[in-house]
Amino acid sequence: MKRKITLLDGAVGTTLWGIAEENGVKKEPVWKYNVEHPEFVVELVKRYVDAGCEIVLTNTFGANGPSVKRSPPYSVAEVISGGVRAARKAVEGTDVKLCLSLGPLTQLLEPYGDLEEAECAAIYGEMLDAGVGAGVDMILNQTFMDLEMMRIATAEAKKYGLPVMCSMTFEKSGKTMFGNSVEDVINTLEPLGIDAIGLNCSLGPDLALPIIKEFSEKTGLPLLFKPNAGKPILSADGEAVSPYTAEQFARDIEPALQYVSFIGGCCGSDASYVKEIRKLLC
Repeated sequence: MKRKITLLDGAVGTTLWGIAEENGVKKEPVWKYNVEHPEFVVELVKRYVDAGCEIVLTNTFGANGPSVKRSPPYSVAEVISGGVRAARKAVEGTDVKLCLSLGPLTQLLEPYGDLEEAECAAIYGEMLDAGVGAGVDMILNQTFMDLEMMRIATAEAKKYGLPVMCSMTFEKSGKTMFGNSVEDVINTLEPLGIDAIGLNCSLGPDLALPIIKEFSEKTGLPLLFKPNAGKPILSADGEAVSPYTAEQFARDIEPALQYVSFIGGCCGSDASYVKEIRKLLC
């Protein structure tokens, strides 16, 4: 039986900043747009829906308590519920599912930093209360470098009875910045009862391919793959641009289709990249 591959979206933050620039609005922490310019979030999600996405992420990746407090006057509940409402409006009348996006914290857990496990769990619990309460369909913990922080966030997410997917970010070495291997990640997260596992961000599809292949060899869980559109480079006029065209991105991501169940793009990708991936799935 042929495996079903579900199309995810592309970058959220960089695409939102592009939409803000198109509308003459300055860069802010992107979660602020959920409250101040929800129309930008609606536009973002509509672009991905039009590109053929079956699951879109909410604009909530960095909307954790410590970050929100640094940029007042909003609460976590206001920011996250606003992001879910905007995305829900954009997918109305479609079968597209909403996935609550949660990212890592800037603080480091003990013993590397001062963040205690209970405090970390409470931060994610606040985000999850708001997102699940606003009506998401599933949860993605993504772009984590610290496996212990991912474990804590995932244990909290599993309390809500929704599908939970986990995505770490890796170096070219095949390990996370904290030195966690693919096997470490699987051995820690699979027993928690998650629904998919994989990687996003950091690497382009060519460099990330050996890592997702290793996942396929060591776990039977559905795999998620959301690589970057390469590392940004500076053009002659000083603008940061992606070294990947949408067409090249799709060519380089195609070999991963033999391994994955969920596929999309991360930093540097937009709806045009997702459309190219869609062509591979048709």
